[in-house]
Amino acid sequence: MLVSAKEMLKKAKAGQYAVGQFNINNLEWTKAILLTAQECNSPVILGVSEGAGKYMGGYNTVVGMVVNMIKDQNITVPVALHLDHGSFEHCYKCMEAGFSSVMFDGSHYAIEENVAKTKQLVADANEKGISVEAEVGSIGGEEDGVVGAGDIADPKECKAIADLGIDFLAAGIGNIHGKYPSNWAGLSFDTLDEIQKLTGDMPLVLHGGTGIPIEMIKQAISLGVAKINVNTECQLAFADATRKYIEAGKDLEGKGFDPRKLLAPGVSAIKEAVKEKMEIFGSIGKA
Repeated sequence: MLVSAKEMLKKAKAGQYAVGQFNINNLEWTKAILLTAQECNSPVILGVSEGAGKYMGGYNTVVGMVVNMIKDQNITVPVALHLDHGSFEHCYKCMEAGFSSVMFDGSHYAIEENVAKTKQLVADANEKGISVEAEVGSIGGEEDGVVGAGDIADPKECKAIADLGIDFLAAGIGNIHGKYPSNWAGLSFDTLDEIQKLTGDMPLVLHGGTGIPIEMIKQAISLGVAKINVNTECQLAFADATRKYIEAGKDLEGKGFDPRKLLAPGVSAIKEAVKEKMEIFGSIGKA
């Protein structure tokens, strides 16, 4: 049973911890993240980008896999299924397919159009009990082909979008997707502080959670960040474990080529990465 991300993030903000959004890319990813959330008794958000949704066979396929896996694996912790960086059109496709949460990335529109589209989406999502995330100031790095340099959001624009009835807000504070370059300037905590003062109880979202130093993550949580997105870190852990398995020639031993054996070390690596993040975010035992 999927839930909206609204309540879990309200609780997280009030309790000064963050819930991880871990992006899923296939069945192994989904199972690894759900089992880890259950073992850690942590709420969790499964993120699906438009590209990953297409790769997995479409949004209906994704919903079918996630909903049935929750049932078959006896997952009892709160799980939200969330469209990550969705276009206006894809937000509606996901709501129809059965997602419990969507992110509308209107950051590339003029603020007036972003506001108009967000308003309509919020009204339609509210009717279905689906939570909505909006973005102000593009997040740097590459996300499904969209490249940004890591903008700093305007706190007043953040307030204008927050006031439209969205459930949580992603604000660019110098964070980027993917690996952080050596000349990265760090997060702008002054901006984050100002945004929180203007948006009050609204849970804030930190995109690009891979590679941000732990102290910075904890400081961001203390300033109202209640959702942190992680994707690259799990991908790197999976790739590294798979590489080691093949380089050690394990796929040539017995039935080592069986995909269940071939992918097992990568799955374990994802589970470790997710657990480590849940510890840092403070969500363990909060389900």
